[in-house]
Amino acid sequence: MRLTTKGRFAVTAMIDLALRQNNGPVTLAAISQRQQISLSYLEQLFGKLRRHDLVESTRGPGGGYTLGRKAADITVADIIVSVDEPIDATNCAGKENCLGEAGRCMTHELWAALNARMVEFLDSVTLQKLVDEQLAKGVQVETKPMIKRAISPAPVVKPIRINAPNSVFALGNAFAKS
Repeated sequence: MRLTTKGRFAVTAMIDLALRQNNGPVTLAAISQRQQISLSYLEQLFGKLRRHDLVESTRGPGGGYTLGRKAADITVADIIVSVDEPIDATNCAGKENCLGEAGRCMTHELWAALNARMVEFLDSVTLQKLVDEQLAKGVQVETKPMIKRAISPAPVVKPIRINAPNSVFALGNAFAKS
């Protein structure tokens, strides 16, 4: 079995999201920048994760993604399967036709048993466990500053009202009144 970048990146992005979601929705651009994963690739992965209810999206200013379930209820197997990553070491994708018409290969049971162990292992590792491991390693999670949109940091400058005529006719009327 070979785990491709699709599965690796999905798990990495989900850990990043789980670490930071307490500060509100997390943008894919921020995950992309921190984890060095292409933004367009993340958009594809998160579309699949959203369809499997592992993440929820919030639109608009201040929007982004949050977990669709508690991190303790999401397993690595859930993440990998949701992004269409096969967890299969057999040569036949489990169809038992390794040798075509001749049927199964001699090692089919070995690889099928490995598949079962891999799924069992990945299903035993929760996203919360991975987050806890990162925090134990000392990963620093930045806090998002609260944005107060109603108060501007710069002083409000009122525009200067000029009471001048805006056309030749208005100018003539202004002189006629004086």
